[in-house]
Amino acid sequence: MDRDGAQSGEPDGGQGEEQARHDAELMYQSVERQAELVRTGKTTSRALVEAALRRIARIDPALGAFRIVLAEQALAEADARDAEGAHGPLHGVPIAVKDELDVAGQVTTFGGAANHTPVTVDSEAVRRLRAAGAVVIGKTTMPEFGQWPFTESVAHGHTRNPWDTTRTPGGSSGGSAAAVAAGLVAAALGGDGGGSIRIPAACCGLFGLKPQRGRVSTAPNAHLWYALGTVGPLTRTVRDSALLYDVLAGTTPTDRWSARPAATGWVRALETQPGRLRIGYSAKPAVPGVRPHPAHVEAMLETARALRELGHDVREVNPRYPDASAPFAAQFCGGVRAEAAAVERPDLLERRTRNTLALARLVPESAVERGIRAGERLAVRADRMFTTMDLLLTPVIAERPRPVGALDGAGLLTALARSRPMVAYTALWNVTGHPAASVPAGHGPDGLPLAVQLVGRRDDEVTVLRVAAQLETVRPWSQRRPEPAAR
Repeated sequence: MDRDGAQSGEPDGGQGEEQARHDAELMYQSVERQAELVRTGKTTSRALVEAALRRIARIDPALGAFRIVLAEQALAEADARDAEGAHGPLHGVPIAVKDELDVAGQVTTFGGAANHTPVTVDSEAVRRLRAAGAVVIGKTTMPEFGQWPFTESVAHGHTRNPWDTTRTPGGSSGGSAAAVAAGLVAAALGGDGGGSIRIPAACCGLFGLKPQRGRVSTAPNAHLWYALGTVGPLTRTVRDSALLYDVLAGTTPTDRWSARPAATGWVRALETQPGRLRIGYSAKPAVPGVRPHPAHVEAMLETARALRELGHDVREVNPRYPDASAPFAAQFCGGVRAEAAAVERPDLLERRTRNTLALARLVPESAVERGIRAGERLAVRADRMFTTMDLLLTPVIAERPRPVGALDGAGLLTALARSRPMVAYTALWNVTGHPAASVPAGHGPDGLPLAVQLVGRRDDEVTVLRVAAQLETVRPWSQRRPEPAAR
């Protein structure tokens, strides 16, 4: 992990347990609470950033969540926040950013080693965070170009799950998920092109919403893996996610897709109960040939019972999932090819990525566009499911988080095969664009988190958020914390 003057905020060797406990309590507060503490003068942005830097220095060597920590820059930014007085809903709060999003003055590595020149301008999502008062504390790890649901790369090594450091945190936003779950930051930006927010949220016990396609700008890029990808946060609470989406929502003229504007603010929407909804549940994967782990099925059934007790009409359904493999594969190949074409040193790409590019050469741009149009037709078919239900409840992933090293020595075909159980419930909704969220659902006998997926109608993130918030109220999850070992 690279450091930018990290000594400015790191503890010395004599840091006591009392300081460590104080830092943990502060950094495990919600985004909303941290901003409130700064706004009311009970703490400062600098104190938050210093606490985050101390925890990163103690804990991240065992996790590998950060590709680079921007200590000097973040402390200077925090001082500026403290000097200017509180403004904006994220004022003074340190937030991490996945390394596929541009942060001015830093290299955007996409998880690899093929870029080395810093960018000069923030991506639109990062610009919006800063405009709301946030402090960017560092960039988080990802597999090269976000191709895999395991956060492992040749350039940056393995990222580990805070609940069990022998296990994967999922991917591709695994660094962001590990950082939030371990209390290094209260929130981090990720991206989701096939489940890459929801999968690591499920592995790490976080809330992660993939919004409607076009809800959040991908500028300066016109798209993120064409119609598949979206940008969004990983958080410990539903309300924090709503707060961040209130900041992030909106596009620019350069964005290829734009969602229908929400009828109300997302935090404000949580003040209204959803009413009695029709919720269908099914353990059937959208990818054939995959069998879900019994613990994930039981988590779904327990959630169905909880939703029924909340007053919803909850029934088992048998979804007729459309086959999304061809449109997904075309856009996956096109997306990786477009990102790889922009790197400075293509000779430094991983061998597995070069294999993907060899496959992508067989998929012309016209085929990618056909895949996009096919995805739109599948979205119309998927919409029919929601004529008889308001939400669909499923598992998020089919298997328990694998031991780290899932990609070690794996060629393209092996990596694809190992990825199938991780994307079996998620990738369809990237093809169709529907909003879908990973919602914590307790822990399995192995001590690792369990999760369920809530899928909503197109442009209806609000209903997903409201029901997730109901579940959070009756079975709160954010109080339970992992205990990753300090170095």
